[in-house]
Amino acid sequence: MARSPDNAPRWATLVVLAALGTAVTEATNPGIVVRITQKGLDYACQEAMAVLQKELAKIEIPSFSGQFKIKYLGKGDYNFYSMVVRGVELPSSQIRLLPHEGLALSVTNANVKISGKWKARKNFIKASGNFDLSVEGISISAGLRLSCDPTSGHSTVTCTSCSNHIDRVHVHVSGSHLGWLIQLFHKKIESSLQNIMSSKICQIVVSSVSSRLEPFFQTLPVTAKIDNVAGIDYSLLAPPAATAETLDGQLKGEFFSLAHRTPPPFTPPALAFPTDHEHMIYLGISDYFFNTAGLVYQQAGALNLTLRDDMMPKKSKFRLTTKFFGTLIPQVAKMFPDMNVQLLIWVSSPPHLTVSPAGLTLIPSLEAQAFAVLPNSSLAPLFLLGMTMNISVEVSAKSDRLVGKLSLDKLLLELKHSDIGPFSVGLLQAVMNYVIPTAVLPKVNERLQKGFPLPLPRRIQLFNLVLQSYQDFLLFGADVHYS
Repeated sequence: MARSPDNAPRWATLVVLAALGTAVTEATNPGIVVRITQKGLDYACQEAMAVLQKELAKIEIPSFSGQFKIKYLGKGDYNFYSMVVRGVELPSSQIRLLPHEGLALSVTNANVKISGKWKARKNFIKASGNFDLSVEGISISAGLRLSCDPTSGHSTVTCTSCSNHIDRVHVHVSGSHLGWLIQLFHKKIESSLQNIMSSKICQIVVSSVSSRLEPFFQTLPVTAKIDNVAGIDYSLLAPPAATAETLDGQLKGEFFSLAHRTPPPFTPPALAFPTDHEHMIYLGISDYFFNTAGLVYQQAGALNLTLRDDMMPKKSKFRLTTKFFGTLIPQVAKMFPDMNVQLLIWVSSPPHLTVSPAGLTLIPSLEAQAFAVLPNSSLAPLFLLGMTMNISVEVSAKSDRLVGKLSLDKLLLELKHSDIGPFSVGLLQAVMNYVIPTAVLPKVNERLQKGFPLPLPRRIQLFNLVLQSYQDFLLFGADVHYS
């Protein structure tokens, strides 16, 4: 509402969602809970393999040389060089949850194809050609630990362990009638190449975590500025927790004033999170999150709105003029003939949102001061109304933003003060029943449809969204797409 009258790494796709914020704060109930299911980790694994495949294809294999010795022929020299990875296959992989520890990445039955050149010399005899190398049955195991850095305010990820094993390496040489020499000592060559590959694999995994995954974590919002009034605190209350089935991140989930940040006078409720696993990710958003928004904007005076006649629909039979109000309250037209009326509406106390299995209800208390606009543009007070409303709230998510819509269910009026003499407030019931949903709520809904950012890293979008309300919180279930 108006304040005044007028190439990140794909394999981080879901793993990174577990951090969803950062700095550790004092223990309390979260305003938002983020849950990643095994289905979500499976999708993350698919994206991880696409990146790991590209990284393995970049392996730089140094040239190596040695000597061979053949009975009756004596010693000779060989050299393998210009080796290039031609293909990588990662047919079987998984990201598993390690309760109380973190995540485990495993790859099995991987294969790498390499080609290069060789040359050999025995006395004055020289030979050269090409070779193809098959590295088969590669397995990789790596442990990932998710934490948070209270100094920098960012979540962290580290590779705590890495190991790999290669079942077999096979080399095939071609290009010379002396290629059979190489075949005579191929086991030595294959063993050397196997050792080189084995040393490179974990280097790539550890490097990818520090140089690719960690920077991607920095795109997770710790705080998000909404406008000139408020921001949202998405910091973690504790490091992400892994169980046998899910990875959970507990976020502060709180609006705060940019001008003067103070703790809310209420605390988040405990969330009885259901054990759903149909979607990749779940967001449990407490009513605390919404109520801190109402508190911040109300205290900042940002929930004030001035209505004038030119803001009413042109075809409306309800006009903000003393002539129209005079049909209901004759003394208005008598005291202030042929003048415009101005309504200043404000929220008198922080609005309270209630979330229950039956839905969402907002119960704001408003006051409306009516003025007659005098010829010199000064304002003459007419009357002050108190308004208590029941409002239904619809909340949904659009890709990466939380959006909402309000609709009026019930409005009760109270005459708090009159400068024009006594009159029955019931005469204004129909007017306010029209003005609030026609001129006030559309202003609010326009802002709510712009939405508020969800705590997601860059290039993450939600789809297949389902929404269900529980006691004290909303539960969003969604699948995730990395674009």
